[in-house]
Amino acid sequence: MLAAALTACSSDPDKRCVDSDSYTLGKGYKVVSDKNCKSTKTTTGGAWYYGGKKSGSWVNGGSFTKPGKGSGGSSSSSGGSSSGGVDRGGFGSDGGSSGG
Repeated sequence: MLAAALTACSSDPDKRCVDSDSYTLGKGYKVVSDKNCKSTKTTTGGAWYYGGKKSGSWVNGGSFTKPGKGSGGSSSSSGGSSSGGVDRGGFGSDGGSSGG
């Protein structure tokens, strides 16, 4: 069981080269040879496609964005303090006391 887990992490098992111009509703993108994505001189719209479900020579439900390594995939940090310096109030935002 451990060997299977290590093998899964060694590469991108859900990385496929697809023809980005071949999208068909219900089928997705047509899987093509990897050389279409490795070559910069290709005339086809080959692009790496990550994830999704493969059915025959078609794949659907994935993304052209490579998932991030680590936990949670491609989530970006969305902290509350990245609002460009706008202070909208809250605890301790007035700087004074409202003692009565």
